[in-house]
Amino acid sequence: MEQYLIDTNVVSNYFSASLSTAGLDLMDTIIDAVPNISISTQIELLCWNTDEVSTENVKNFINDCVVLDISADVIEECVSLRKGKKIKTPDAIIALAYGYSLITNNEKDFVNIKGLKILNPMKL
Repeated sequence: MEQYLIDTNVVSNYFSASLSTAGLDLMDTIIDAVPNISISTQIELLCWNTDEVSTENVKNFINDCVVLDISADVIEECVSLRKGKKIKTPDAIIALAYGYSLITNNEKDFVNIKGLKILNPMKL
Protein backbone atom coordinates (compact mmCIF):
# COMPACT_ATOMS: atom_id res chain seq x y z
CA MET A 1 0.00 0.00 0.00
CA GLU A 2 1.23 3.47 -0.82
CA GLN A 3 2.36 5.57 2.12
CA TYR A 4 1.32 9.19 2.59
CA LEU A 5 2.56 12.14 4.60
CA ILE A 6 -0.33 14.39 5.66
CA ASP A 7 0.33 18.14 5.60
CA THR A 8 -1.08 20.39 8.35
CA ASN A 9 -3.49 22.17 6.00
CA VAL A 10 -5.18 18.88 5.12
CA VAL A 11 -5.58 17.97 8.79
CA SER A 12 -7.29 21.33 9.26
CA ASN A 13 -9.55 20.69 6.27
CA TYR A 14 -10.36 17.23 7.60
CA PHE A 15 -11.28 18.42 11.11
CA SER A 16 -13.39 21.25 9.71
CA ALA A 17 -15.09 18.85 7.24
CA SER A 18 -14.29 21.23 4.40
CA LEU A 19 -13.19 18.45 2.04
CA SER A 20 -15.46 16.98 -0.59
CA THR A 21 -17.04 13.61 0.12
CA ALA A 22 -14.33 11.97 -2.00
CA GLY A 23 -11.64 13.89 -0.11
CA LEU A 24 -13.10 12.89 3.26
CA ASP A 25 -13.35 9.26 2.12
CA LEU A 26 -9.71 9.31 1.03
CA MET A 27 -8.61 10.80 4.34
CA ASP A 28 -10.72 8.29 6.31
CA THR A 29 -9.01 5.46 4.44
CA ILE A 30 -5.53 6.87 5.04
CA ILE A 31 -6.22 7.66 8.70
CA ASP A 32 -7.73 4.21 9.30
CA ALA A 33 -4.61 2.60 7.80
CA VAL A 34 -1.42 4.30 8.98
CA PRO A 35 -1.55 8.09 9.13
CA ASN A 36 1.88 9.70 8.87
CA ILE A 37 2.71 13.27 9.83
CA SER A 38 6.02 15.04 10.15
CA ILE A 39 7.36 16.34 13.40
CA SER A 40 6.85 19.85 12.02
CA THR A 41 3.16 19.09 11.42
CA GLN A 42 2.90 17.77 14.97
CA ILE A 43 4.31 21.04 16.28
CA GLU A 44 1.98 23.11 14.09
CA LEU A 45 -1.07 21.10 15.19
CA LEU A 46 -0.21 21.46 18.88
CA CYS A 47 0.11 25.23 18.42
CA TRP A 48 -3.48 25.62 17.26
CA ASN A 49 -5.38 27.95 19.55
CA THR A 50 -8.64 26.03 19.86
CA ASP A 51 -11.17 25.02 22.47
CA GLU A 52 -10.51 22.16 24.88
CA VAL A 53 -12.48 19.54 22.90
CA SER A 54 -10.72 20.38 19.62
CA THR A 55 -7.34 20.35 21.34
CA GLU A 56 -8.09 16.89 22.72
CA ASN A 57 -9.20 15.71 19.25
CA VAL A 58 -5.94 16.96 17.77
CA LYS A 59 -3.91 15.22 20.48
CA ASN A 60 -5.81 11.97 19.87
CA PHE A 61 -5.18 12.30 16.13
CA ILE A 62 -1.45 12.79 16.73
CA ASN A 63 -1.38 9.76 19.06
CA ASP A 64 -2.84 7.65 16.22
CA CYS A 65 -0.20 8.87 13.77
CA VAL A 66 3.30 7.79 13.00
CA VAL A 67 5.29 10.99 13.56
CA LEU A 68 8.22 11.03 11.15
CA ASP A 69 11.30 12.41 12.80
CA ILE A 70 13.97 14.45 11.10
CA SER A 71 16.95 12.12 10.83
CA ALA A 72 20.42 12.96 9.58
CA ASP A 73 19.43 11.68 6.12
CA VAL A 74 16.36 13.91 6.08
CA ILE A 75 18.45 16.89 7.15
CA GLU A 76 20.92 16.21 4.34
CA GLU A 77 18.08 15.94 1.81
CA CYS A 78 16.52 19.12 3.21
CA VAL A 79 19.72 21.12 2.89
CA SER A 80 20.30 19.89 -0.66
CA LEU A 81 16.76 20.69 -1.82
CA ARG A 82 16.50 24.03 -0.04
CA LYS A 83 19.76 25.24 -1.52
CA GLY A 84 18.60 24.32 -5.00
CA LYS A 85 14.92 25.30 -4.78
CA LYS A 86 14.65 27.70 -1.82
CA ILE A 87 11.84 25.60 -0.34
CA LYS A 88 10.38 26.89 2.92
CA THR A 89 8.28 23.87 3.83
CA PRO A 90 10.09 20.77 5.14
CA ASP A 91 7.17 18.36 4.63
CA ALA A 92 8.04 17.92 0.95
CA ILE A 93 11.57 17.03 1.88
CA ILE A 94 10.45 14.61 4.59
CA ALA A 95 8.01 12.97 2.16
CA LEU A 96 10.78 12.60 -0.42
CA ALA A 97 13.26 11.22 2.10
CA TYR A 98 10.79 8.57 3.26
CA GLY A 99 9.46 7.89 -0.27
CA TYR A 100 5.91 8.93 0.64
CA SER A 101 3.35 10.90 -1.33
CA LEU A 102 2.52 14.28 0.17
CA ILE A 103 -1.13 15.02 0.86
CA THR A 104 -1.55 18.78 0.70
CA ASN A 105 -3.79 21.44 -0.76
CA ASN A 106 -0.82 23.77 -1.03
CA GLU A 107 0.60 22.47 -4.30
CA LYS A 108 2.17 25.76 -5.37
CA ASP A 109 4.87 25.48 -2.69
CA PHE A 110 6.03 22.19 -4.15
CA VAL A 111 6.09 22.88 -7.88
CA ASN A 112 9.12 21.48 -9.70
CA ILE A 113 10.35 19.23 -6.89
CA LYS A 114 11.54 16.24 -8.85
CA GLY A 115 10.26 12.91 -7.59
CA LEU A 116 7.64 14.32 -5.21
CA LYS A 117 4.18 12.85 -5.62
CA ILE A 118 1.39 15.14 -4.46
CA LEU A 119 -2.23 14.29 -3.78
CA ASN A 120 -4.63 17.17 -3.21
CA PRO A 121 -7.85 15.96 -1.53
CA MET A 122 -9.50 19.31 -2.29
CA LYS A 123 -9.43 18.37 -5.99
CA LEU A 124 -11.22 15.01 -5.64
